[in-house]
Amino acid sequence: MDTVKRPEKRADKRAERSRRTREKVIQAARELFVAQGYGATSLQEVADRAGVAVQTVYFVFGNKRTLFKDVVDTSIAGDTEPVATMDREWFRAACAAPTAAGQLRAHVRGTCEILGRVAPIMPLIASAAATDPQIAAQWPDGPDPRYTVQHAAAQALVGKPGVRPGVSVEMAADLLFCLLSPELYLLFVRDRGWSPDRWEEWAYATLAAQLCADPAACPS
Repeated sequence: MDTVKRPEKRADKRAERSRRTREKVIQAARELFVAQGYGATSLQEVADRAGVAVQTVYFVFGNKRTLFKDVVDTSIAGDTEPVATMDREWFRAACAAPTAAGQLRAHVRGTCEILGRVAPIMPLIASAAATDPQIAAQWPDGPDPRYTVQHAAAQALVGKPGVRPGVSVEMAADLLFCLLSPELYLLFVRDRGWSPDRWEEWAYATLAAQLCADPAACPS
């Protein structure tokens, strides 16, 4: 029996170890950034929380700014895979729903999952960008990526059976962008103590009333 390890197997194992290490560091950084703030968190603390050497953190991420950007990006995506939101399976499946109500239900559910991860770090982004110009530069001025996603969802929505007559792509995009915002999510869930499930139901019902021809007939 050939007991010599093949090069591709060794490479796969190294890649898997690297992926796990990256995920551990990002998770540790997220927890510390949320608990004590970006400025107050050192890479040594992140390394200690992740159970790795601080040199490993520097080797993988280079500096704290890059690590912070990865924390934000993975909070949006839900994992470390470099796949844009509009290429994610949940978004494609929602847009492929045969009716406006079906798409809206799936879209709100998928967006709620993202907001549960992203909303807690939104204040961190604002405070870090305000004190560190290089962090602010990582999110250059231009079209808001979140609006781009909601506009694509609106384009798919307005041509489907069950959409409310007279609803334009722009109107649908504005409603999705504003009602499914991290700021509004935080107001309800963090400040007013709503559960994420309650917020999801409210957001869906509110959007259905504006976007669906017969909200009472929309699936719950």
